[in-house]
Amino acid sequence: MKTILSTFLLLIAAAFARAQDKAVDLIIHSVKVMDIQTGKIQKDRAIVIQDEQILAVIPNKKVKHYKTSELIDGGNRFAMPGLWDMHVHFGGDNIVEENKNLLPLYLAHGVTTVRDCAGDISDKVIEWREAINEGSLNGPTIFTSGPKIEGINSIWPGDLEIGSSSELFQALDSLETLKVDFVKITDNTLSPQLYLEALKEVRKRGWEITGHSPGVLTLQEVMDAGLSGVEHIYYAWRAGVKDEASLAKSIEKGEIRGRAVNEYILENFDTAAAMRTYREMAKKGVAVTPTLNSSHTVVFLDQNDHKNDPYLQYIGEGLQRTYEWRVNRAAQDDAAAIAKRHEVFEKSASILPLLQKAGVKIMAGTDAGYLNSFNFPGIGIHQELALLVHYGLTPLEALQASVINSPDFLHKNNYGEIATGKKADIVLLNDNPIKDIKNTQSIHAVVAKGIHYDRTALDHMLEEVKIKAAETK
Repeated sequence: MKTILSTFLLLIAAAFARAQDKAVDLIIHSVKVMDIQTGKIQKDRAIVIQDEQILAVIPNKKVKHYKTSELIDGGNRFAMPGLWDMHVHFGGDNIVEENKNLLPLYLAHGVTTVRDCAGDISDKVIEWREAINEGSLNGPTIFTSGPKIEGINSIWPGDLEIGSSSELFQALDSLETLKVDFVKITDNTLSPQLYLEALKEVRKRGWEITGHSPGVLTLQEVMDAGLSGVEHIYYAWRAGVKDEASLAKSIEKGEIRGRAVNEYILENFDTAAAMRTYREMAKKGVAVTPTLNSSHTVVFLDQNDHKNDPYLQYIGEGLQRTYEWRVNRAAQDDAAAIAKRHEVFEKSASILPLLQKAGVKIMAGTDAGYLNSFNFPGIGIHQELALLVHYGLTPLEALQASVINSPDFLHKNNYGEIATGKKADIVLLNDNPIKDIKNTQSIHAVVAKGIHYDRTALDHMLEEVKIKAAETK
């Protein structure tokens, strides 16, 4: 009887052992897993990946319970979720392939997700979004607004120009057909009334809507109407004056315009008033994407003309030509105007700690790509993170702006953490970015949608991008 019982128990144990030897796609062992929410680090961990998801994060000693044909030694490096760039642009209907060539450039720099904030090749961007999701195209996950909402005869190519409520509804119907991920709105020629109506209608349809905030409206007015996020820190800075309603009325009457608006803000910015507005932003869940890198690059062209930037080798000739309009405009400034644009940038960037203190969701985005001079896809997010830290965030807060706040804004709760059930988008770093934000650039490997790219593969991506870019010149 004992022999039968012993045999039975052995069979159960063997069956249990076999069940534990689960076959998986990929295991990266011997890593330090970073929790970007808390800053805590788990040492001696292994990340188990199956079907583009993290199946488990386990102690190294439990790796033996899994089988895989791809077992990667992490070398005791730091593993964090893939970076998000929450403001990029693709555009130029005559340089579509140059835009497409940017996709692997993002991956090679650890950017596994981007948010496309409108351009004039939205149909192509949506094609790329689907192809990447299906695994037939190499690039970061794309969330896109499609063409943005604007007024009649705006300066922006490829937007949806509306002049009436009926045209607004038609435009939003077209965005539903495109299955966009959010909506972008700007105010170059769009009337304030139609702008507010658009915010309300977009929110009724279940989208988040971000964009520029019109000078003739207060930020409180646009927040009340439903704006989800402010693109560019300038608009939050402008909203920090003592009496924003008075400023808005003066702009509406044409009493103050152009650079005089900046002078007004410089003279009338008030920390107490700003904090009241920023706390209201936090209360309403209105996020800010500062895009410091884009402004910083142009504002300080007098100190660095970027003509010898090594990253130009990755950018096609057509895209580089789109840089010229901002460069030429900046070149017209005399010494006084240059000093003033420096001051405006420094003052606007200095509100970052106020926004953070107020509880506003800050998202890391670059404005990289089409039209935005020397703001390079890929490396740009690392420069943005460094600027966020330089102007007042901690390295951990800057990382949260990219990998936690960004997916949270789009209600993508399967990102932002290296944990069971999350997307297998991972960056493996040689050094700790919480100690020094520049360490986000010390990339050893990237995992995107469960596919592992070692340093050799990433360098090969960069070389291919460089070759294709050279072919345009």
